[in-house]
Amino acid sequence: MRQKVEEVLAKVRPALQNDGGDVELVDVDVEDGVVKVRLTGACGGCPMATMTLKQGIEQVLKREIPEVKEVKQVK
Repeated sequence: MRQKVEEVLAKVRPALQNDGGDVELVDVDVEDGVVKVRLTGACGGCPMATMTLKQGIEQVLKREIPEVKEVKQVK
């Protein structure tokens, strides 16, 4: 499942990089369906980071990988 998550993140990464940010995969908990990511660059301190995480990254991951139940940000 980690490889699938990396592939999906590669699809959303260009949009983040256009704004000076990026996303880094930290962990995938297969049993719970929780993906942990770290937003870096401009995304790390952006006030819209939570929206980017939940409405962007999480929605795409859930749509493309049904086993994903939640995406959490770690520092």
